[in-house]
Amino acid sequence: MTTALITGSTAGIGAAFARRLAADGRNLVLVARDTERLREQATELHDRHGIEAEVLTADLATDGGIESVEKRLADRKHQVDLLVNNAGFGNKGRFLEVSMADELTMLKVHCEAVLRLTSAAVTGMRARGRGGVVNVASVAAFLPRGTYGASKSWVVQFTQGAARDLAGTGVRLMALCPGFVRTEFHERAGMGTDNIPDWMWLDADKLVAAALTDLARGKVVSVPDPRYKALMGAVKLAPRGLLGGITSKTGRKYGPR
Repeated sequence: MTTALITGSTAGIGAAFARRLAADGRNLVLVARDTERLREQATELHDRHGIEAEVLTADLATDGGIESVEKRLADRKHQVDLLVNNAGFGNKGRFLEVSMADELTMLKVHCEAVLRLTSAAVTGMRARGRGGVVNVASVAAFLPRGTYGASKSWVVQFTQGAARDLAGTGVRLMALCPGFVRTEFHERAGMGTDNIPDWMWLDADKLVAAALTDLARGKVVSVPDPRYKALMGAVKLAPRGLLGGITSKTGRKYGPR
């Protein structure tokens, strides 16, 4: 039986990955900061699907937290076959309204942790000739919207480059770029969502199903919904200056408040 490690597993997209992969019969390593929630999640998934669910409490905003997950990924006796780098968060406020400490923490979680955990996982996967990594980014990666968008753009570019370098090794890497998903993400960041149109919201379970299909097909970048595929197609055609103004206004309307 194969094993998947999921960061940020207790809510949102991470929890949806855990549900789907457990239903598919995969053992899990569940990673998050809240030990109690992790244990509750592990018990539920074990009882429902009969899989083994290991709990690993780690804060990926710290070196110690990242190191503990790196160590688990490097364990040759208990191999991880699929890594889902899902942990992430948003900051409330525009540039210069967010503290430098919070900006750097975002880069730690979104960029440094993704780099280090992907490297730790892929080292063993390449030696075995199989494995997969899903790095959860965002459609914000394609829009000029501050540190969040910049960090997610890094995730996409890093994943594309690493996938190219690992071509032919049996290891698949994919950047997952969802739009608005009904999760705890916005509430935790203190962001208002009342003005976001219903059609822009995605279901986390359907999103994960589409993402896993894209991974199996060998896609390197997944925008798993026709609505957002169309929007991102329009973004590619829009002048950069115009796009910056539109996304700034959109961020004020739909973003933090």
